[in-house]
Amino acid sequence: MISALLLAAGQSRRMGAFKPLLPFGDKTVIEASIDNLKAGGVEEVVVVLGHRAEELRQRLATRPVRFAYNTDAESEMGVSIARGVEQIPPNATAVLIALADQPAIPSNIINVLIEERDRTGAPLIIPTYEGRGGHPVLIDLSFRDALATLNSQRGLRGLFETHKASILRLPVASPYIVRDMDTWDDYRALHVEVFGSEPLN
Repeated sequence: MISALLLAAGQSRRMGAFKPLLPFGDKTVIEASIDNLKAGGVEEVVVVLGHRAEELRQRLATRPVRFAYNTDAESEMGVSIARGVEQIPPNATAVLIALADQPAIPSNIINVLIEERDRTGAPLIIPTYEGRGGHPVLIDLSFRDALATLNSQRGLRGLFETHKASILRLPVASPYIVRDMDTWDDYRALHVEVFGSEPLN
């Protein structure tokens, strides 16, 4: 069983608008991210909420997801990962850690990561595009305890540095694994690139 953690607890300060609920085609950014994960073969999505958690929970009420909560809005990503891991069921064998501001990652890329794990047994898989590492990363849940106790400052980087020999860097064909939306211009450019039109706001 493959689970995913979708990290959506941040405050979107640099954007100046709440990223998860921005329009992305006929969905919101977070809905597109969830749907891509599910279409790619993820069996369960745990959405880690924080800022505006209740608003997001209501928006996603009809989607088959479960929720985790990071109540410290100022915390690093590692805290959100730890809270999310607590909600992953014990029968899950691996987890994809995805960012809620990467709604353009195609479902086939998710599927490639899962199939590569099945084929190679690699416990840590990082997708790359033109040599740059991106998200989502796939982590075998033999690392469950390590994910639950990540160093708050070093986060996933610390885990990867400790287990370099276990990492498979997997080249993929999508630039969207290294594209996120930190600013309004990032968001607008991504929407135009994917849909050929400006976002409706």
